[in-house]
Amino acid sequence: EKFGEQFPADFICEGVDQTRGWFYSLHAISTLLMDSVAYKNVVCLGHILDGDGKKMSKSLGNIVDPWDVIKANGADAFRWYLYTATPPGNERRFSNDLVSEVIRNFTLTLWNVYAFFVTYANLDNPRLRDVRVHSENVLDRWLLSELHSLIRDVTRAYDQYDVTAATRPIEAFVEKLSTWYLRRSRRRFWKSGSDADKQAAYGTLYYALVSLSKLIAPAMPFLADELYQNLVRSVDEMAVESVHLAPWPDADETLIDESLNRDMALVLKLVSLGHAARQKANRKVRQPLKEAAFSSGNPSDRRATERLAFLIEDELNVKAVRLLDASTEALSHTIKPLPKQLGQKYGGKFPAIQKALVGMDGEELARSFRAGQAVRVTVDGQPYEVLPEDVEVRAQAKPGFAVAEEGAYVAALIIELTPELVREGQAREFVRRVQDLRKSTNLDVADRIHLFVVASDSMVSAIEGHRDYIKAETLAVSMEFKDLPAGVAQVDAPLEGEQLKVGLRKA
Repeated sequence: EKFGEQFPADFICEGVDQTRGWFYSLHAISTLLMDSVAYKNVVCLGHILDGDGKKMSKSLGNIVDPWDVIKANGADAFRWYLYTATPPGNERRFSNDLVSEVIRNFTLTLWNVYAFFVTYANLDNPRLRDVRVHSENVLDRWLLSELHSLIRDVTRAYDQYDVTAATRPIEAFVEKLSTWYLRRSRRRFWKSGSDADKQAAYGTLYYALVSLSKLIAPAMPFLADELYQNLVRSVDEMAVESVHLAPWPDADETLIDESLNRDMALVLKLVSLGHAARQKANRKVRQPLKEAAFSSGNPSDRRATERLAFLIEDELNVKAVRLLDASTEALSHTIKPLPKQLGQKYGGKFPAIQKALVGMDGEELARSFRAGQAVRVTVDGQPYEVLPEDVEVRAQAKPGFAVAEEGAYVAALIIELTPELVREGQAREFVRRVQDLRKSTNLDVADRIHLFVVASDSMVSAIEGHRDYIKAETLAVSMEFKDLPAGVAQVDAPLEGEQLKVGLRKA
């Protein structure tokens, strides 16, 4: 196969060629040592603490054997934790569990993105050798902009011997790569054919993964070379033998679009607020909603929201995105003065100050306090200053809305469900049950299936009304409503109290 698919045993240091391991480790730190041996830089290490923050001591019996941690988690996770935990001169906690978090929160996230690419690249055989990335897709342009910003910043950090600044931004980038770029681009890889947009998606993701293999090489030498061997050497036999011999990536300033980076950061913030509003209303993401509306005081933010509304619609599963005319359209605010804070500051004047605040416009007060501004209250001709921390700003969603807010940003979802929206939500839940059955049956991602359904009349109506969508999502070549044939993989999966049994057979 062109690409490997198994998580390599090298990562947990079992059966590792020690000569190769020493070479990688020495090569990875050699550039940091070159100037240090001339005494240009002296690094003093802080105390090593245990997982509870206590100084390690033989008398306390809380010393951790680093070899036990390496055997359990691998040298790469061990190294990465030391580089990202804290600057070298500071105290740092160290335990097996803390190093294990590197695998859960970073290594596996990166590996899952890589595994996704490998799975679909093996199916589609895209053109990857000497890839030249050019795309009109806004997600591709954003990812490339973020990637080259990352290359610039990581390179600068290594030049300044700042290991935390050279590693932590990579974690943040991989998180955005996984939870935003890949999440919003999946259908570009799933669709049949090989159009320019699909090739651009492959090229962009491939370029990002190869660049990441080089950026993590000094800190994660084994994982870096595993990625490089499978991604680069498998398609280009003329490539250098190891990622540790490959040229360091150069940041292309022409691909960095700071305005696009800011706009996408705004979209991520609004999407996060939208999901929070959904959770408040107990509306699953698979249930489509009529509308999401957003408010922010910045005109450039409003323009970006309108321009990238299609991404928000897709992520939040809403039929439309618009701007709120005002935050008061969807919610109201009340101000509760805090007796402890104001009472300590102004003593017996607190009741009068409280009465004055309650009599003022709650919306104007809320805007001021949320912006971090103090409010001046006059009592008996004497001015008193009320700070944001002296009050509690309470928000109440108006009927028909679910609202979440953060500072000047407000997300409001219309949560009333029409019969059509309910049926579409049922169809999406049906798709999830079929996909779960596909996984439990160990079907390949490209396998076509025959579907068999036994359901209540209302469920049949919801499924029939979205037949084309369901067949496309589940790769079904046929869908029949009849008793499940003998021998098919099946599951009894009632949905919202409605009868539902699903069976499938590989086509």
